[in-house]
Amino acid sequence: MSYLVSHIFRNRGDKVHDDTKQAQEVMAKRTAKNSVFLDLFQNKSYLLKLYKTLHPEDTTATEDSLTDVTIENVLTDNLYNDLGFIVNNKLMILIEAQSTWTMNILVRVLLYLAQSYHEYFQRTSQNYYKSKKVKMPKPELYVIFSGNKGRKPDKISLSKEFFEGADIDIEVKAKVIYESDKGDIINQYIIFCKVFNEQTKQHGMTQKAVMETIRICKDRNVLREYLLDREKEVVTIMMSLFNEEQIMKSFIRSERHDADRETAERMIKDGEISLEKIACYLPSLSIEELKELEAEVLQLV
Repeated sequence: MSYLVSHIFRNRGDKVHDDTKQAQEVMAKRTAKNSVFLDLFQNKSYLLKLYKTLHPEDTTATEDSLTDVTIENVLTDNLYNDLGFIVNNKLMILIEAQSTWTMNILVRVLLYLAQSYHEYFQRTSQNYYKSKKVKMPKPELYVIFSGNKGRKPDKISLSKEFFEGADIDIEVKAKVIYESDKGDIINQYIIFCKVFNEQTKQHGMTQKAVMETIRICKDRNVLREYLLDREKEVVTIMMSLFNEEQIMKSFIRSERHDADRETAERMIKDGEISLEKIACYLPSLSIEELKELEAEVLQLV
């Protein structure tokens, strides 16, 4: 939980708790698909399948030859990416999973790549301030897009999208992977996302949508082994009692409600406007609440 949300809880106590009761219905996280992506490829066996999907020609790669270099956001709201790994210390692969199309991913990938190299040099005890040339793995950048392809490109580049194709001093290119008719691990993840989208349209962001997604995918042999082995964990990571966004919205509503009460109290004291009109001007307050407030004001007079 972020510092801001923790701060809200400490300072508002039970009031925020009361205001968030309606948000406590178990809801599927907006990041549910991304959470599954992270959990899936933390497992080296599935990560190896992903790598072999990208490089089927490499028949020598093993789980031990893969090193996870994903940038993790542990303590701060800083830079973090979806997936990064190095193969035999020669190839660095960064992969982002996207359900919403945006070219800004190229900017983020550029920052992820710089941070990943920085951490790599630290981990391998290489000093790029010295005269000796450092050794660095070759980068490959991918975007897995779980939405519809339409006319979207198979490759995207920083120079083309942000500088009208000009010859710039730094370039970032990424391959985009869409749904296909293949049965590989990447395509199975994309299908999983699309099934989840279909289920949330029918059932909303609810546990039923999550359970139906898992059932349908197992029936269709989509991530079946993973879902059979980790069904309880998958349900857990896809669900959230109430997320920070809901807490913040509740807090904002609470703050607005307090301000409206203060305004209504002044208007009642002035006695120049009816409770019905006050309710029109301040819709966060019901007539019943205004009547209670009016009674409190009259007692103080």
